[in-house]
Amino acid sequence: MRTLYNKFDKKSLANLPIVAFDKKIVVVNNTFDAEKAVDFLLKQDMLGFDTETRPSFQRGNVNQVALLQICAEDVCFLFRLNHIDIPDCLIRILTDTKITKVGLSLRDDLSVLRRRREFTPGTFIELQQFVKEFGIEDMSLQKLFANVFRQKISKNQQLTNWEADILTDKQKLYAATDAWSCIMIYKELCRLKNEGYELKVLPQEPVISDEKEASQEPVEIKLPPEGKKSSSRGRKKRVSKKREKKLKENT
Repeated sequence: MRTLYNKFDKKSLANLPIVAFDKKIVVVNNTFDAEKAVDFLLKQDMLGFDTETRPSFQRGNVNQVALLQICAEDVCFLFRLNHIDIPDCLIRILTDTKITKVGLSLRDDLSVLRRRREFTPGTFIELQQFVKEFGIEDMSLQKLFANVFRQKISKNQQLTNWEADILTDKQKLYAATDAWSCIMIYKELCRLKNEGYELKVLPQEPVISDEKEASQEPVEIKLPPEGKKSSSRGRKKRVSKKREKKLKENT
């Protein structure tokens, strides 16, 4: 029987074998190819779903979503939205209610897509919500995949330039793997739900915080012994009292 954990040990990730999508990857740079890709995808029963946005390292500056990944089990299409925006054909699949589209952090993905073009989302399954039915508390795709398959997906390309003129092979593989991982996790959990699994609950780690909570006991302030030089803060305090006394004498 398969064992699942409520939280996958982060230290164990380093020792897991790396896995990646090993099927066909198609980069879509124009609306003609987008039409053909959507026609194919609308014939599938279930799809993996994800987006990528060029990271911004300036506070308050957010870039538009640059890539939409939609993956079947044997082929993944990478729609370069910074080249084609969101054409009508993509609206067809985004609003479709017949095909289940599985993703993670879908609220964020759909939000950034709707900033490019408004639409009413069709049928989507949020993995972060679905895994709660199994007692799983992890929210990251990497930990969820490791928990279910004991394999690791790489996140090395996450903060790369998704608006580059040409995507690198590593970027394409990363993007396709993320979308593919979503559908694989969902299908495997559905199988385990029917066949059975064991959930192990790991002991909760203590929370260590540098910040003092408001409910803590008052902090004791130790004054320097007589005869020793006081801190500069103490000297300022005595000067302040002398000034106060002088002001009183003058009134």
